[in-house]
Amino acid sequence: MMDFTDDQLQRYSRHIILPEVGGKGQAKIAGAKVFIVGAGGLGCPVGYYLTAAGVGTIALVDNDSVEMSNLQRQIAHSVNTIGMPKVESAKRTFEALNPDVRVIAMQRRLSKDDILDLIRDYDVVVDGSDNFPTRYLVNDACVMAGKPLVSGAILRFEGQVTTIVPHDGPCYRCLFEEPPPAGLVPSCQEAGVLGVLPGVIGALQATEVLKLILGKGEVLKGELLIYNALKTEFRKVKVPRNPSCPLCGEHRTITELVDYNEGYCSMP
Repeated sequence: MMDFTDDQLQRYSRHIILPEVGGKGQAKIAGAKVFIVGAGGLGCPVGYYLTAAGVGTIALVDNDSVEMSNLQRQIAHSVNTIGMPKVESAKRTFEALNPDVRVIAMQRRLSKDDILDLIRDYDVVVDGSDNFPTRYLVNDACVMAGKPLVSGAILRFEGQVTTIVPHDGPCYRCLFEEPPPAGLVPSCQEAGVLGVLPGVIGALQATEVLKLILGKGEVLKGELLIYNALKTEFRKVKVPRNPSCPLCGEHRTITELVDYNEGYCSMP
């Protein structure tokens, strides 16, 4: 178990007194590496809470810069960082909260050519993207690399979360085999999103990440958790593993990564 400084013992005291965490669990959190796709609506609360929890290394990948319209929901940014790359703005915010955490900012587009190399050294991947090409690329890469993936999505007043544990449950393609046609599902920019919704879904994603790191509790493996903000209602949908899944099924047909379209849309 790592030796904590007096400041760290005070900072993480509410974790350490939990029997399910304790000093050993906090040491696991400190040694963990988490890769977050997106520094927008979902990536901000996920990164914020994982930083507060003391996750040792957090990577942020996003190609966008901060805009005024982001500030209604993307809580790691401010009027002072408008025009700054989102990953740099979030890095500044997270490191100000907890200097124990190493934040790696990657201003770039993910592609089939680099994603496997980028996630190789990380324990958990979090998907906070708002477009299907990225979502499928991240899912496929995590299954191929054997990396647990916590996936979240938001739109208007509804959000959803699921956790994918490769080869021990369904993947995203077991639920939705192929991306929908372009333009069929509106983006947050087109349809809107309640500003607090990413906070709810992002906090749930961060919780899933911590449970994976600690090896405690039950993660949303094989389940899709759906939250309706207007009704203040949660419901779970069982997602069975599809034996005919083209990615993780018995006779898979997807053996290499595919970019469904060029470009990397903004995060929600």
